[in-house]
Amino acid sequence: MNGYRELLIRGSEKVIGHYELLLASARTEHEREFYRQRIERERRLIRDLQGELDDRAA
Repeated sequence: MNGYRELLIRGSEKVIGHYELLLASARTEHEREFYRQRIERERRLIRDLQGELDDRAA
């Protein structure tokens, strides 16, 4: 099961990278805010997944 979480974390990290590229080229404040929200959502998912890993190790 650990491998699945690591895969999900790596996937979220890739998604963040793509959204950061989109954020850098955003033309409107609306676009920038949308990409910031999506990046934060992915970061929360990563934290949640890492927290589950920490809980299982304890």
